[in-house]
Amino acid sequence: MDVDDTAARLGVPVEEVERVRRLAGDRPSAPLPARADAPALLDRLAVRPDDAAEIMAGWPDPDSPLWTPELRWLLDRSIALVRADLGGHDWLPPGPALPRDRGPAWRHLYVYAYLALVEVVTAYHRDHGIAGVVSWATLADLGRNLAVDRRMRREGWPVMQSWLTLHARGGLYELGRLQHQRGDTIGLHIPESGPLTPEAVDASLDAARAFFPRHFPDERHTRFSCGSWLLDPQLREYLPEESNIVRFQRRFTLDPYEEPEGIDADVEVRRFVFRDLSTPLDALPRQTVLQRAVVDHLAAGRHWRWHRGCFPI
Repeated sequence: MDVDDTAARLGVPVEEVERVRRLAGDRPSAPLPARADAPALLDRLAVRPDDAAEIMAGWPDPDSPLWTPELRWLLDRSIALVRADLGGHDWLPPGPALPRDRGPAWRHLYVYAYLALVEVVTAYHRDHGIAGVVSWATLADLGRNLAVDRRMRREGWPVMQSWLTLHARGGLYELGRLQHQRGDTIGLHIPESGPLTPEAVDASLDAARAFFPRHFPDERHTRFSCGSWLLDPQLREYLPEESNIVRFQRRFTLDPYEEPEGIDADVEVRRFVFRDLSTPLDALPRQTVLQRAVVDHLAAGRHWRWHRGCFPI
Protein backbone atom coordinates (compact mmCIF):
# COMPACT_ATOMS: atom_id res chain seq x y z
CA MET A 1 0.00 0.00 0.00
CA ASP A 2 1.08 3.55 -0.71
CA VAL A 3 1.10 5.48 2.58
CA ASP A 4 0.74 8.92 0.96
CA ASP A 5 -2.11 7.85 -1.29
CA THR A 6 -3.93 6.03 1.53
CA ALA A 7 -3.63 9.05 3.83
CA ALA A 8 -4.93 11.37 1.11
CA ARG A 9 -7.92 9.15 0.42
CA LEU A 10 -8.68 8.89 4.14
CA GLY A 11 -8.21 12.61 4.68
CA VAL A 12 -5.77 12.11 7.57
CA PRO A 13 -2.09 12.96 8.19
CA VAL A 14 0.45 10.69 6.53
CA GLU A 15 2.27 10.08 9.81
CA GLU A 16 -0.88 8.59 11.35
CA VAL A 17 -1.26 6.08 8.53
CA GLU A 18 2.45 5.29 8.80
CA ARG A 19 2.02 4.66 12.52
CA VAL A 20 -0.75 2.12 11.89
CA ARG A 21 1.30 0.41 9.18
CA ARG A 22 4.35 0.23 11.44
CA LEU A 23 2.61 -0.99 14.59
CA ALA A 24 0.33 -3.47 12.86
CA GLY A 25 2.94 -4.76 10.43
CA ASP A 26 1.93 -8.17 9.14
CA ARG A 27 0.44 -9.24 12.47
CA PRO A 28 -2.82 -11.21 12.39
CA SER A 29 -6.14 -9.41 12.37
CA ALA A 30 -9.42 -10.97 13.54
CA PRO A 31 -12.70 -11.52 11.67
CA LEU A 32 -15.86 -9.61 12.40
CA PRO A 33 -18.80 -11.59 13.74
CA ALA A 34 -21.25 -12.77 11.11
CA ARG A 35 -23.77 -10.14 10.15
CA ALA A 36 -26.60 -12.40 11.33
CA ASP A 37 -25.02 -12.58 14.81
CA ALA A 38 -24.29 -8.86 15.08
CA PRO A 39 -27.68 -7.60 16.40
CA ALA A 40 -27.58 -9.97 19.39
CA LEU A 41 -23.96 -9.04 20.09
CA LEU A 42 -24.72 -5.32 19.92
CA ASP A 43 -27.60 -5.82 22.33
CA ARG A 44 -25.30 -7.67 24.72
CA LEU A 45 -22.86 -4.76 24.49
CA ALA A 46 -25.67 -2.38 25.57
CA VAL A 47 -25.73 -0.60 22.19
CA ARG A 48 -28.95 1.39 21.84
CA PRO A 49 -31.27 0.63 18.91
CA ASP A 50 -30.51 3.91 17.11
CA ASP A 51 -26.75 3.30 17.29
CA ALA A 52 -27.16 -0.38 16.40
CA ALA A 53 -29.17 0.57 13.31
CA GLU A 54 -26.36 2.86 12.11
CA ILE A 55 -23.74 0.18 12.75
CA MET A 56 -25.72 -2.40 10.81
CA ALA A 57 -26.30 0.07 7.95
CA GLY A 58 -22.55 0.50 7.56
CA TRP A 59 -21.63 -3.17 8.07
CA PRO A 60 -18.47 -4.07 6.11
CA ASP A 61 -20.02 -6.67 3.82
CA PRO A 62 -17.62 -7.83 1.10
CA ASP A 63 -19.68 -6.16 -1.61
CA SER A 64 -20.53 -2.98 0.29
CA PRO A 65 -19.93 0.15 -1.82
CA LEU A 66 -19.40 2.09 1.43
CA TRP A 67 -16.10 0.33 2.06
CA THR A 68 -13.28 1.63 -0.10
CA PRO A 69 -9.98 -0.27 -0.25
CA GLU A 70 -8.29 2.21 2.09
CA LEU A 71 -11.10 1.88 4.66
CA ARG A 72 -10.86 -1.91 4.54
CA TRP A 73 -7.09 -1.68 4.95
CA LEU A 74 -7.43 0.62 7.96
CA LEU A 75 -10.04 -1.61 9.60
CA ASP A 76 -7.92 -4.73 9.15
CA ARG A 77 -4.70 -3.10 10.34
CA SER A 78 -6.37 -1.34 13.29
CA ILE A 79 -7.68 -4.68 14.51
CA ALA A 80 -4.20 -6.15 14.12
CA LEU A 81 -2.61 -3.17 15.92
CA VAL A 82 -4.84 -3.56 18.98
CA ARG A 83 -4.69 -7.37 18.96
CA ALA A 84 -0.89 -7.26 18.93
CA ASP A 85 -1.02 -5.53 22.34
CA LEU A 86 -3.45 -8.01 23.94
CA GLY A 87 -2.94 -7.79 27.70
CA GLY A 88 -1.62 -4.23 27.44
CA HIS A 89 -2.99 -1.56 29.72
CA ASP A 90 -1.67 1.76 28.40
CA TRP A 91 -3.50 4.31 26.27
CA LEU A 92 -3.48 3.07 22.65
CA PRO A 93 -5.03 5.05 19.77
CA PRO A 94 -6.21 2.41 17.28
CA GLY A 95 -5.79 4.71 14.30
CA PRO A 96 -6.40 8.22 13.01
CA ALA A 97 -9.61 10.13 13.73
CA LEU A 98 -11.67 9.91 10.56
CA PRO A 99 -14.03 12.48 9.00
CA ARG A 100 -17.19 11.03 10.51
CA ASP A 101 -19.64 12.95 8.35
CA ARG A 102 -18.81 10.68 5.40
CA GLY A 103 -21.21 7.97 6.48
CA PRO A 104 -21.57 5.02 8.87
CA ALA A 105 -18.54 3.11 7.61
CA TRP A 106 -16.33 6.10 8.44
CA ARG A 107 -18.20 6.99 11.61
CA HIS A 108 -18.08 3.51 13.10
CA LEU A 109 -14.87 2.00 11.72
CA TYR A 110 -13.40 1.59 15.20
CA VAL A 111 -16.67 0.11 16.46
CA TYR A 112 -16.26 -2.65 13.88
CA ALA A 113 -12.69 -3.14 15.08
CA TYR A 114 -13.99 -3.45 18.66
CA LEU A 115 -16.59 -6.01 17.58
CA ALA A 116 -13.92 -8.07 15.82
CA LEU A 117 -11.88 -8.12 19.03
CA VAL A 118 -14.70 -9.26 21.34
CA GLU A 119 -13.98 -12.96 20.85
CA VAL A 120 -10.22 -12.33 21.16
CA VAL A 121 -10.51 -10.51 24.49
CA THR A 122 -13.17 -12.81 25.98
CA ALA A 123 -10.85 -15.75 25.22
CA TYR A 124 -8.11 -13.84 27.06
CA HIS A 125 -10.51 -13.38 29.99
CA ARG A 126 -11.33 -17.10 30.04
CA ASP A 127 -7.63 -17.95 30.03
CA HIS A 128 -7.34 -15.86 33.20
CA GLY A 129 -10.37 -17.43 34.85
CA ILE A 130 -12.48 -14.27 34.62
CA ALA A 131 -16.21 -14.83 34.87
CA GLY A 132 -18.38 -13.99 31.88
CA VAL A 133 -20.46 -11.58 33.96
CA VAL A 134 -17.37 -9.40 34.44
CA SER A 135 -16.38 -9.69 30.79
CA TRP A 136 -19.75 -8.55 29.50
CA ALA A 137 -20.19 -5.80 32.09
CA THR A 138 -16.78 -4.47 31.04
CA LEU A 139 -17.30 -4.72 27.29
CA ALA A 140 -20.77 -3.15 27.47
CA ASP A 141 -19.05 0.18 27.99
CA LEU A 142 -19.21 0.33 24.19
CA GLY A 143 -22.95 1.01 24.26
CA ARG A 144 -22.57 3.57 27.05
CA ASN A 145 -19.92 5.48 25.11
CA LEU A 146 -21.85 5.43 21.85
CA ALA A 147 -24.87 6.85 23.68
CA VAL A 148 -22.70 9.58 25.20
CA ASP A 149 -21.25 10.40 21.79
CA ARG A 150 -24.74 10.77 20.36
CA ARG A 151 -25.69 13.08 23.22
CA MET A 152 -22.56 15.11 22.52
CA ARG A 153 -23.51 15.55 18.86
CA ARG A 154 -20.58 13.34 17.80
CA GLU A 155 -18.01 15.36 19.76
CA GLY A 156 -17.11 12.53 22.16
CA TRP A 157 -15.88 9.65 20.07
CA PRO A 158 -12.35 10.84 19.16
CA VAL A 159 -11.41 10.34 22.83
CA MET A 160 -13.53 7.26 23.32
CA GLN A 161 -12.05 5.27 20.44
CA SER A 162 -8.69 5.14 22.26
CA TRP A 163 -10.32 4.61 25.66
CA LEU A 164 -12.12 1.48 24.45
CA THR A 165 -8.90 -0.24 23.41
CA LEU A 166 -8.32 -0.81 27.15
CA HIS A 167 -11.42 -3.00 27.26
CA ALA A 168 -10.55 -4.78 24.02
CA ARG A 169 -7.08 -5.77 25.29
CA GLY A 170 -7.95 -6.95 28.81
CA GLY A 171 -6.44 -3.87 30.41
CA LEU A 172 -9.56 -2.69 32.24
CA TYR A 173 -12.39 -4.33 34.20
CA GLU A 174 -15.71 -3.02 35.44
CA LEU A 175 -16.29 -4.28 38.98
CA GLY A 176 -19.44 -2.72 40.34
CA ARG A 177 -19.45 1.07 40.44
CA LEU A 178 -15.86 1.62 39.26
CA GLN A 179 -13.70 0.55 36.37
CA HIS A 180 -10.24 -0.70 37.30
CA GLN A 181 -7.25 -0.36 34.98
CA ARG A 182 -4.21 -2.58 35.29
CA GLY A 183 -0.80 -0.97 35.56
CA ASP A 184 1.81 -0.07 38.18
CA THR A 185 -1.19 0.92 40.28
CA ILE A 186 -4.83 -0.02 39.82
CA GLY A 187 -6.24 3.02 38.09
CA LEU A 188 -9.79 3.96 38.99
CA HIS A 189 -12.29 5.31 36.47
CA ILE A 190 -15.83 6.47 37.14
CA PRO A 191 -18.36 5.53 34.45
CA GLU A 192 -21.73 7.19 34.11
CA SER A 193 -23.66 4.50 35.96
CA GLY A 194 -25.38 6.00 38.98
CA PRO A 195 -24.50 7.79 42.22
CA LEU A 196 -20.91 7.60 43.45
CA THR A 197 -21.96 6.59 46.95
CA PRO A 198 -19.31 5.56 49.51
CA GLU A 199 -21.01 2.18 49.84
CA ALA A 200 -20.87 1.51 46.10
CA VAL A 201 -17.23 2.64 45.95
CA ASP A 202 -16.29 0.45 48.92
CA ALA A 203 -17.92 -2.59 47.32
CA SER A 204 -16.08 -2.00 44.04
CA LEU A 205 -12.72 -1.55 45.80
CA ASP A 206 -13.28 -4.74 47.79
CA ALA A 207 -14.10 -6.60 44.58
CA ALA A 208 -10.86 -5.34 43.01
CA ARG A 209 -8.81 -6.38 46.06
CA ALA A 210 -9.95 -9.95 45.45
CA PHE A 211 -10.07 -9.85 41.64
CA PHE A 212 -6.54 -8.85 40.67
CA PRO A 213 -4.56 -11.24 42.92
CA ARG A 214 -6.84 -14.08 41.78
CA HIS A 215 -6.68 -13.45 38.04
CA PHE A 216 -3.30 -11.73 37.65
CA PRO A 217 -1.21 -13.27 40.44
CA ASP A 218 2.09 -12.23 38.85
CA GLU A 219 1.19 -8.56 39.13
CA ARG A 220 1.79 -6.79 42.43
CA HIS A 221 -0.39 -3.81 43.21
CA THR A 222 -0.07 -1.80 46.38
CA ARG A 223 -2.09 1.32 45.53
CA PHE A 224 -5.26 2.52 43.89
CA SER A 225 -4.81 5.67 41.84
CA CYS A 226 -6.95 8.12 39.93
CA GLY A 227 -6.35 11.05 37.65
CA SER A 228 -9.38 13.27 37.26
CA TRP A 229 -10.96 16.69 37.58
CA LEU A 230 -13.09 15.01 40.28
CA LEU A 231 -10.04 15.27 42.55
CA ASP A 232 -9.73 19.04 42.11
CA PRO A 233 -9.82 20.55 45.64
CA GLN A 234 -11.54 23.62 44.19
CA LEU A 235 -14.76 21.60 44.08
CA ARG A 236 -14.92 21.87 47.87
CA GLU A 237 -15.61 25.58 47.50
CA TYR A 238 -18.98 24.67 46.02
CA LEU A 239 -19.99 21.18 47.17
CA PRO A 240 -21.17 20.14 50.65
CA GLU A 241 -18.65 18.21 52.74
CA GLU A 242 -20.92 15.17 52.71
CA SER A 243 -21.42 15.14 48.95
CA ASN A 244 -20.39 11.93 47.19
CA ILE A 245 -17.67 13.72 45.22
CA VAL A 246 -16.04 15.26 48.29
CA ARG A 247 -16.20 11.95 50.15
CA PHE A 248 -14.56 10.29 47.14
CA GLN A 249 -11.82 12.95 47.18
CA ARG A 250 -11.06 12.28 50.85
CA ARG A 251 -9.82 8.80 50.03
CA PHE A 252 -6.84 10.14 48.10
CA THR A 253 -3.49 11.67 48.87
CA LEU A 254 -2.89 14.07 45.99
CA ASP A 255 0.36 14.23 44.08
CA PRO A 256 1.99 17.68 43.83
CA TYR A 257 0.07 19.50 41.11
CA GLU A 258 1.59 19.61 37.64
CA GLU A 259 -0.16 20.84 34.52
CA PRO A 260 -1.02 17.60 32.68
CA GLU A 261 0.22 17.33 29.13
CA GLY A 262 -2.55 17.03 26.58
CA ILE A 263 -5.43 17.40 29.07
CA ASP A 264 -7.57 20.51 29.33
CA ALA A 265 -9.42 20.14 32.61
CA ASP A 266 -12.03 22.75 31.64
CA VAL A 267 -12.89 20.64 28.58
CA GLU A 268 -12.94 17.44 30.62
CA VAL A 269 -15.32 18.95 33.18
CA ARG A 270 -17.69 20.07 30.46
CA ARG A 271 -17.43 16.69 28.75
CA PHE A 272 -18.45 14.76 31.85
CA VAL A 273 -20.82 17.15 33.64
CA PHE A 274 -22.78 18.38 30.62
CA ARG A 275 -21.80 16.00 27.81
CA ASP A 276 -21.42 19.16 25.76
CA LEU A 277 -18.42 21.10 24.46
CA SER A 278 -19.98 23.82 22.34
CA THR A 279 -22.99 25.38 24.11
CA PRO A 280 -22.24 28.87 25.51
CA LEU A 281 -21.68 28.92 29.27
CA ASP A 282 -24.75 31.02 29.98
CA ALA A 283 -26.96 28.51 28.12
CA LEU A 284 -25.76 25.40 29.99
CA PRO A 285 -28.18 23.81 32.49
CA ARG A 286 -27.93 24.78 36.15
CA GLN A 287 -30.14 22.09 37.66
CA THR A 288 -27.63 20.61 40.13
CA VAL A 289 -25.12 21.97 42.59
CA LEU A 290 -22.31 20.55 40.45
CA GLN A 291 -23.61 22.11 37.24
CA ARG A 292 -23.92 25.50 38.92
CA ALA A 293 -20.42 25.14 40.37
CA VAL A 294 -18.88 24.37 37.00
CA VAL A 295 -20.57 27.26 35.22
CA ASP A 296 -19.95 29.82 37.98
CA HIS A 297 -16.29 28.83 38.26
CA LEU A 298 -15.66 29.19 34.52
CA ALA A 299 -17.79 32.34 34.23
CA ALA A 300 -15.60 33.94 36.90
CA GLY A 301 -12.58 33.41 34.64
CA ARG A 302 -11.19 30.59 36.76
CA HIS A 303 -10.05 27.18 35.55
CA TRP A 304 -10.50 23.63 36.75
CA ARG A 305 -7.51 21.39 37.41
CA TRP A 306 -6.86 17.75 36.65
CA HIS A 307 -5.23 16.09 39.69
CA ARG A 308 -3.68 12.71 40.39
CA GLY A 309 -3.93 10.93 43.73
CA CYS A 310 -3.62 7.51 45.31
CA PHE A 311 -4.32 5.50 48.43
CA PRO A 312 -3.09 2.09 49.66
CA ILE A 313 -4.90 -1.05 48.63
